[in-house]
Parts: sequence; C-alpha cells; structure tokens
Amino acid sequence: MFENISERLGRTIKDLRGHGRLTEDNISNTLREVRTALLEADVALPVVREFIEHVRQRALGKEVMTSLTPGQVVIKIVNEELVSLMGDINTGLNFNTQPPAIILLAGLQGTGKTTTVVKLARYLKEKLNKKSMVVSCDIYRPAAIDQLQTLAAEINVKFFPSAVDHGPVQIARSALDDARKQYVDALIVDSAGRLHIDDVMMHEIQQLHAVLNPSDTLFVVDSMMGQDAVNAAQVFNRALPLTGVILTKTDGDARGGAALSVRYVTGKPIKFMGTGEKTSALVPFHPDRIASRILGMGDVLSLIEEVEQKTDKEKAQKLATKLKKGKRFTLEDFREQLQQMRNMGGIGNLLEKLPGIPASAKNIDAHKGDKEFIKLEAIISSMTLMERRTPDIIKGSRKKRIAAGSGTQIQDVNRLLKQFDQMQKMMKRFTGKGGINNMLRGLGGKLPPGGMPF
Repeated sequence: MFENISERLGRTIKDLRGHGRLTEDNISNTLREVRTALLEADVALPVVREFIEHVRQRALGKEVMTSLTPGQVVIKIVNEELVSLMGDINTGLNFNTQPPAIILLAGLQGTGKTTTVVKLARYLKEKLNKKSMVVSCDIYRPAAIDQLQTLAAEINVKFFPSAVDHGPVQIARSALDDARKQYVDALIVDSAGRLHIDDVMMHEIQQLHAVLNPSDTLFVVDSMMGQDAVNAAQVFNRALPLTGVILTKTDGDARGGAALSVRYVTGKPIKFMGTGEKTSALVPFHPDRIASRILGMGDVLSLIEEVEQKTDKEKAQKLATKLKKGKRFTLEDFREQLQQMRNMGGIGNLLEKLPGIPASAKNIDAHKGDKEFIKLEAIISSMTLMERRTPDIIKGSRKKRIAAGSGTQIQDVNRLLKQFDQMQKMMKRFTGKGGINNMLRGLGGKLPPGGMPF
C-alpha cells in the first residue's frame, strides 16, 4: 500500500534534505509536487487542498525559516500533517458497556464485510482475550450465512445460525438474546450490502442500528475503490452514527487515497485495516506508522510486533542454543527460517517496513525474493532427512532427483548448496568466540544469513 505516493513524495523530500536555506519558491515547488502526488493517489480534492494549506502555513512560518536544517523541518511538518489527517492515534473498540459489546459492520457489497467479521472476532480472541459471537443478517447474498459459519468454525468462535426466511431485524434480536445467555464479550453483526447505495438498504441498516444500539458501528470500505470509497463513506456517515472505519484489501492498493481521505470526510477514525485474505490479516491502523511508511521512513514498530507475534520463539531459541554449542547449521534449520519469513508475509512485508528503501526497489525485490524463497523451500523439501543434515553426500544422481522433485534445475540445486556452504562457514566463524551476538553483527542486517539468496 502507498507505493505510488511514497515513491513520488520520496523524490520530493530527498530534494529538500540538503537545502541549508529555503525560499518561498522552494516551498511552493515542493508543495506543487506533494499536491500532484496526493491527487494521483486518488486523495479527495478537498482533502488535498486543506492538507497543502496547512503545510504551506507552517512551512512559511518562523519554525522553518529560522532553522539550521529547514529541509528536515519541512519533512517533519509533512509527516505531522499526514498523521493529523489520518487521525493522530489508533482508536480501539468500545468495551465500556454492559456485555456483550455489539459491533455492527456496514458497507457496500464486495468490500469484504463477512471476512472482516471473522478477522475481527479472531483479533479480539487472540489479542484482547475476548469471547465473541458472530451473526449474519445478510439474507440477500447467496451463501453469505454459510460463508460466515464456515469461517467462524475455522477460528473456533461462536456462530449464531440465521436463515434467509427470517428478517434481518428478527435475526438481530434473536442473536442478541442468545449472546447475553452465552455470556460472550462481543456480538459482531454482519449486515447486508448492495452493489450500490439505495433507500431500501439505508432504511434496513438504520433499523438494525435502532434494534441493536451498538457500541461500535464500523463502516467497511474497500481501499481500492478510491474516490468511490469517499463518496460511499459520506452517505453512510449521514445515515448512521458511525464510530469508525475498517479499510479492507490494503495489500492490493498501491495508491492509498482512501486511507488519506475517509477519515477526513467522515470525521471518524480508521480503526483497522485488512492486509490480506487470511483471517489473521487484520491490524490496528496507526496513523503515525502509516505516515512514516508513506514518507519512506519505514515502520519498525510494526515490524517488531510482527516478529514477536508471528515467529516461533521456541524454535528460534532452540536454534540459538544449538549454534552456541557449536553444532552445525543444517538445511533443515535454513528451511525453518524461510518458513518463518513467509509467515511474516515474505520479503515484501519486510521491505515495506524497513526505512530508506525506494518503492521501486521494494516491488522488484519483493517479487523476486518471495519467488526465490518458495523455490529454495521446494528444493530442501525434496531432499531426504539425511541429505538435509549432511548435504555433502548430495552428488550427481541425488541432485538430479532433487531437481526433478522440486520442479527446478540442477543449477538451482548447485546454487543453493554453494550458498549454504558459505552460510555454514559464516555461522562457524561467528558462533565461536563472542557467541550469537557476533554472528548477528556479522550478518549486517541481511536476511537470510549471508545475504539474499539471489
């Protein structure tokens, strides 16, 4: 997400950094570039106008003109205004109510409401230790109820059965009654969407809101809709007392205009964003981290959180202990590291959060890196247990079998073995005197050990 705007702003900001003195012309030229970048990212025109005006007023003020590093100060201003535009801080859900907290999701059809219901239930379960029940009031879309039931079973959360011959209001009342009896912490309600906004749809969602009196009413919007997302948000905001927004499909949105516009036009915070198809792919929306990512400064905090949550600490500790004892780093160990990287979203996810990497490089390296990781994993998986632990025995006929089994070429197997030999030598050098810390310093931040495998 934000690749296009990040690349454009990155070039503009780079030009500013070296300036020891800024004039009104410098600032005007910079803001013209920023304005173009925002419009190309499909940010709503009123949002762009106000954002540029705020930056202009601050950039022409004493704060910049008297600074010894005016270019850096302007960058700081742009960053702060981006954060302000998107809502300053992450705003959580409201559980300050008598259980169950009722969370109503509204939006157009095709925005990912049903999967978001389940993602939200999983988030509450795993991150906040909250017990949820989910229910579908969508009696119009074929298989909507079955889809929710299947997804709920996958993550082991309670599902309230509904039927297409029951009215949405009747379903909502019954679900709320059952949620109270079951003593759940949250009832998450999936409402019906339409391909377009109409009076019938708005009347129905207003009826549901009146019956449920939810603690949170969240507008679910597809970030790839661009300007249409802003228009839909305005209509729903007029019809319902929204408490927040969930952006979906942000992994497929290179522009990011919706994220920069929806909060402004609704006045409601973006609470979460969907980052993929998996039920675990829902993360809190942190405006400061997103602004940092847009300006090419990375998002190290989110990266650290992902490492904490998505890596197997027990396996990592076992490998560290093994290396400290002087035991060899094997191809089995290497395969585990590749799998951990893929669990974190692959090279693309890593590069997106690391500072100082151009957007163009991220796109190329991410695609190439993820593809190569899959190939390496396939080659190692085609080996026998003995071959993984003692790769020295892999000669001509074995190489031919491994290549055929992994759908690769013998040259690919040779390249992997050569790289792995270099990695083993490096591991041995750095895990002797000075221990694992010396090894990590020697890596110089490269992943996997010894550099990228391509």
